[in-house]
Amino acid sequence: MIDGGKKNILGVLVDVVDYETVVQRVLVAGRRRHPIAVTALAVHGVMTGYLDPEHKYRLNNFDLVVPDGQPVRWALNWIYKVDLRERVYGPNLMVRICAEAEREKLPVYFYGSTNRVISKLKARLKEKFPRLEVAGSEPSLFRPLTDDEKRQVTARIHGSGAALVFVGLGCPRQEVWAYEFRVGLSLPVISVGAAFPYYAGILAQAPLWMQRHGLEWVFRFSAEPRRLWRRYLLLNPLYLVLVSLQAMGFEFGSRGSKPERELMYG
Repeated sequence: MIDGGKKNILGVLVDVVDYETVVQRVLVAGRRRHPIAVTALAVHGVMTGYLDPEHKYRLNNFDLVVPDGQPVRWALNWIYKVDLRERVYGPNLMVRICAEAEREKLPVYFYGSTNRVISKLKARLKEKFPRLEVAGSEPSLFRPLTDDEKRQVTARIHGSGAALVFVGLGCPRQEVWAYEFRVGLSLPVISVGAAFPYYAGILAQAPLWMQRHGLEWVFRFSAEPRRLWRRYLLLNPLYLVLVSLQAMGFEFGSRGSKPERELMYG
């Protein structure tokens, strides 16, 4: 197990951890019904925190922010010489947690995406983990929740008997959701990005060689250029410039600004 603590990457505090450490911390919290917030960040997630002081505050109050993207892992290794051998990829993290949740009989809940994606996701998980208890699931409403809807979501998840909640709303909505819900749910909330459609077989994943070399962005950009061009053609180069500056000694503050109001996505 690797746990090198939190390291500042462009003001966002990212944990130097491996899969085993994250899975064990989530399971311990799940057994105890203890609130922890976990997210897996790639470059886009880090840059969202860098550009938005309120979102930086949210991220830096998560219990675990794990390096989902290879360039985030590379930045940790370059700046802090931590020799982290592999990233903690959101889809793989979800599967590993589900494997242990099945073994320990900890019910799981899925929040986000669409009914079609969730149905296929649960079907595939049932094939791989036949004894995994899915306490419940619900799709995104693709809009902010009212206060009453927020209370209803909390009540549904509590009433399901879930021990762990996976959130798949996309960055940064899922991190906002996890930040706002973590205490009221008093459960581990794990934001796993595109893990729902990936594992459901609806969204194609980049080949392993592209994943290993940090080229997933090329694969995703080629599939959705109109939606993703700003993310990859603007934010990725800016990330490289800023990480280079940090490696040369430029400091990025991690304080952030406490959000003045909730932005509860659903």
